[in-house]
Amino acid sequence: MLQTTIQKTVSCKGVGLHSGKQVEIVLRPAAEDTGILFSLHTGAGNSFITPNPDLVVATGLATTIGNGKDSVSTVEHLLATVRGMGIDNIHVEVRGNELPIMDGSAGPFVYLLRQAEVRKLSKPRKVLAVTKSLNFEQDGKFIRAYPYDGFSIDYTIEFDHPQIGRQSLSLEITPDVFADHLAKARTFGFLKEVEYLHANGLALGGSLDNAVVLDDYSILNEDGLRFADEFVRHKILDFIGDMAVMEIPLQGRFEIFASGHALNNSFLRYLYANAEDYLEERVLEPLYDNVAQKEHAPAFPEVVSVPV
Repeated sequence: MLQTTIQKTVSCKGVGLHSGKQVEIVLRPAAEDTGILFSLHTGAGNSFITPNPDLVVATGLATTIGNGKDSVSTVEHLLATVRGMGIDNIHVEVRGNELPIMDGSAGPFVYLLRQAEVRKLSKPRKVLAVTKSLNFEQDGKFIRAYPYDGFSIDYTIEFDHPQIGRQSLSLEITPDVFADHLAKARTFGFLKEVEYLHANGLALGGSLDNAVVLDDYSILNEDGLRFADEFVRHKILDFIGDMAVMEIPLQGRFEIFASGHALNNSFLRYLYANAEDYLEERVLEPLYDNVAQKEHAPAFPEVVSVPV
């Protein structure tokens, strides 16, 4: 399979989750082996960031990447869309210090990338393939990784709330699956948390227009949910975005329970730091019998617990 980029430049504007101010992104084609490149427009000129797990500088409310000088927040929904839609190389210009939250989902970004169209490049696609099983645990939460020829996610969440409870979903991530089953799932939060954040000058752009908000018993959004299990779908969306800070796409099968941005990044940092033991860079080959591989997944050789 060949690497891809977008055919033409596209842009969008919207409110930033943190600041509540208008921000803008411009998506441009990029050459082979560029990966995902962010350029931040600052008063001193342009500042560049090519994401990797060690450049994630904050995971509260959203994922923030930085280069030691400048940073950009709320990158996970766009990153999930780029990886979910099978785009290897893209240049993301950011005007503001965060990406627009849009409607709280990745749906608008899917629309934007479809307008840009996907273009094949001349070099073969590369992936970082998981080569050894790993069980990464923290306070009863876990991420389990298996070798697998593809990108598959089995995710379970559990919240003590009558509208959420325990939800599970397993998906093989392809562009069609991402666009049809995940992209429109919105971020969610609880009214008490939202009120606290607003009172402390945080999440100023958060509203019912860009999040599913719950009080102690019910959903406050008049239109309700887009999917009966929208909560776990959005958690899968976030996981894809958090895994996309690897410099090339990650390949494997992942079982996740109750994770979030912080644990996702701790897991990825561990993989990144121990790449010789767990990862192999390879040219993407045709898919094998994924069902058979899933049924014969190897046992876990170890458990890793790291403070978050």
